[in-house]
Amino acid sequence: MGAYYDEIEIEDMTWDESKGVYHYPCPCGDRFEISRRQLANYEDIATCPSCSLVIRVIYDPLDFEDEPPDDEQGTEQSDEDEAEESDDDHFQDALDRLTLHD
Repeated sequence: MGAYYDEIEIEDMTWDESKGVYHYPCPCGDRFEISRRQLANYEDIATCPSCSLVIRVIYDPLDFEDEPPDDEQGTEQSDEDEAEESDDDHFQDALDRLTLHD
């Protein structure tokens, strides 16, 4: 594809945590959007959902290579929480069994 409206550096885009996308203002009044998953897959085209304009995003793909697959994003956080709780339980058990001798 060679007909981009513009080329924009990722640093000039804004991260939207609620939608999980980077966005940049579009002349139509909406916003160009691209997800971290798309960037991890070497996709560099941000689209506007309201019009036909697209922009090319300039970024370093290595910054996104550790991005988890879409289906693992929700489960990874819960696994981390369980591991933290488990470590806390083990620590508390160890403290309960701790005895100090002179």
